[in-house]
Amino acid sequence: MSLAFLDEIFAAFDVSDNHLSKITVSNTDENLPSWFETSDLAVATMAAAGVMASRVLSDDHSEVIINKRLASLWFDMTLRPIGWSLPPIWDAIAGDYQTADGWIRLHTNAPHHRKAALSVLGDYSDRESLRPVVAGWKKDDLELAIVSENGCAASMHDMVTWANHPQGQAVASEPLVEFIKRGEVAPTDRSLSGLKVLDLTRVLAGPIATRFLAGLGADVLRIDPLDWEEDSVAPEVTLGKRCAGLDLRERDDRKIFEELLKQADVLVHGYRADALKGLGYSPEALRIYNPKLVDVCLNAYGWTGPWAMRRGFDSLIQMSSGIADYGMKMSGANKPTPLPVQALDHGTGYLIASAVLRCLQERAQTGTVMSARLSLARVAHLLSSSKRTDIHNTTVSTNANDYADEIEKTVWGNGQRISFPLQINDVEFDWAYPAGPLRSSHAKWL
Repeated sequence: MSLAFLDEIFAAFDVSDNHLSKITVSNTDENLPSWFETSDLAVATMAAAGVMASRVLSDDHSEVIINKRLASLWFDMTLRPIGWSLPPIWDAIAGDYQTADGWIRLHTNAPHHRKAALSVLGDYSDRESLRPVVAGWKKDDLELAIVSENGCAASMHDMVTWANHPQGQAVASEPLVEFIKRGEVAPTDRSLSGLKVLDLTRVLAGPIATRFLAGLGADVLRIDPLDWEEDSVAPEVTLGKRCAGLDLRERDDRKIFEELLKQADVLVHGYRADALKGLGYSPEALRIYNPKLVDVCLNAYGWTGPWAMRRGFDSLIQMSSGIADYGMKMSGANKPTPLPVQALDHGTGYLIASAVLRCLQERAQTGTVMSARLSLARVAHLLSSSKRTDIHNTTVSTNANDYADEIEKTVWGNGQRISFPLQINDVEFDWAYPAGPLRSSHAKWL
């Protein structure tokens, strides 16, 4: 287990080092095949979430036990369909392309992001036909052109270039988790059972955070736009949640949303830095609706610097930050070599959950209401400190003993989910609902 990760994570949450003695890790010899300490990141971020849960729920800070093998598997897909299969994860034209001077990744899973990329490149339906077109561009020129159309793309940089890049420098100067005091209320109940969590996040980090909170008994209500789909990951990230749909540009739906806000304990959102404010829900406005609301938010490229408003995803951050380039060089590959899992999403997700728990603890003990901000790029900076000169050559693959005994009955079909890797004394993880489709519930609290 990487103590460097836990040292920085514990410092971010104001947790003393003596909590290390409360963490027990099993199956320590198994690692994901990675040029970075990816499995250690899984252990450290999930253990931190466990420690923060124990601080909220237990005065004696119970022992946290984590299975490294299972933690590594929970950094990937955890549900094994029985008699059915998941849709493809990637759009037909998403992926890495060679340009005239390097590599670029196009992220086109969302229809509007695909439309933005094709508005620059032309009307193509598959990678084979698009490849020669991309090859005629310089990578940074194409990145800028697609981003200017509100699309998602990332040139591949090496780690030195990123460290000297204005955005890389901005991210490196940011805290891993930034806590901001918003106000004071009367101290509140610290029970997580029935805690109302309003979830405005989508693939993948934010939903992982709220899935963790749902496992602790929170009432998680996820709100999506009416035209948003994420069929390939919904069976993974909707576990334990109710999912509804609202259009926050429509008057009637805004009224419903504002009533939900007034009753919520926690809001978790992954909107870009200016997007929620543009809808009329700035941090100041949120406090008017609900003075006790804990607000934790996620951004892709950090909260300062020239790219703070840029759209981004895990795979794009890996390209920008040098992770994919380092993997390519160290493995002798002829193309970008990313992490074996979307570890930035997963690691950030558990840190978001930890931030929520830290804010709830403070509100319960002192009445201080805080918000917190995190980013994928800052977690990439954390992971980049662990680069290896030899790859972990173990393979963490699933076997029958990894899966829980009970069958999860979803609308898509039955499945088995990998056993949860975390145990906390006197705390039982239990998800009240199986995974389900987006917008399958009403937008109201129970």
